[in-house]
Amino acid sequence: MAENDQTNEERQFAVQRIYTKDLSFESPNAPEIFRGDWKPENELNLSTKVNRLDEQTYEVVLSVTVTAKVAEKTAFIVEVHQAGIFTLGGFPEQELGPMLGAYCPNLLFPYAREVISDLVTKGSFPQLVLQHVGFDALFAQHQQQAVADAEGMRQH
Repeated sequence: MAENDQTNEERQFAVQRIYTKDLSFESPNAPEIFRGDWKPENELNLSTKVNRLDEQTYEVVLSVTVTAKVAEKTAFIVEVHQAGIFTLGGFPEQELGPMLGAYCPNLLFPYAREVISDLVTKGSFPQLVLQHVGFDALFAQHQQQAVADAEGMRQH
């Protein structure tokens, strides 16, 4: 009986599904943008959203938006919402945040990167390969900012 209780307390992590939830590609200045020198400035925006589906199942959605501009003109905007359904059981509450806010987005990012690369190439632009993103550091930074914001609210 004690073994059963211990088994129930073990941490469980499983990836149920990874999928593209939404995507868009725009090239508002085509075909003119193809006629000049290709020296783009890229802007990358990331965000995550967590939806609890049941007691141990979560949907994590990683949103990645890349805007490429050439001489202040937008060459393309590509946005991908890469999602996954994850089962997390037996994790203490303080570990759920890092799992859902950093570990799961780390798993989703290579899929989003591939979708973005394909869309950009199909838009007739040179291949765009996004560099690895350290979601652990971003999550820690976000947590520190949330604490600082909460402290700032208490002082007012």
